[in-house]
Amino acid sequence: MSAIAQWLSIAGICISLLFTADISIRKVSSTETPKSNACSGPEYHQFDFWVGDWDAFEDGSATPDARLHVDRFLDGCVVREDYQDTNGMKGQSFSLYDSSRNVWHQTWVTNRGRLLVIEGGFTHEEMVLTGTDLTESGSKRQVRGSWKAVKGGVRETAVISLDGGKTWKPWFEILFRPHQP
Repeated sequence: MSAIAQWLSIAGICISLLFTADISIRKVSSTETPKSNACSGPEYHQFDFWVGDWDAFEDGSATPDARLHVDRFLDGCVVREDYQDTNGMKGQSFSLYDSSRNVWHQTWVTNRGRLLVIEGGFTHEEMVLTGTDLTESGSKRQVRGSWKAVKGGVRETAVISLDGGKTWKPWFEILFRPHQP
């Protein structure tokens, strides 16, 4: 047998083995990957009222200031927000219930290099999350946001404190209404 014939024979065997291995891997993956129900308890669904396709109206505006879509992903364990305002600011938040600490956690990131990490829980029919970030000048500030289902949508209210939580002042208020095409 010539060297080329031997090479072709070996190459054919390798391709055959790879094809067989690929089929075996697919069979194992499809039959041995059970659907997760790790996040099926009621506490994991406390933020479901925010899931939807929304127009955002800030501070009583009559026209939408932003558009966002909120969905559940990663087997329903994470509430993901995809936000874009009319001035080009984009952001995403990822919220999840951490059963090891019995707390809701949210991380918010933007296309302007901002990060906000807040935590809390669902009380009195609203999600209330608090945390600390830095102002543009580098001062530490506390932030508290609350989301509540209201007639016709969801209201998010945020307040800030620059004195360690002794006093709070309004930061913003947004009304999310179902998106109108």
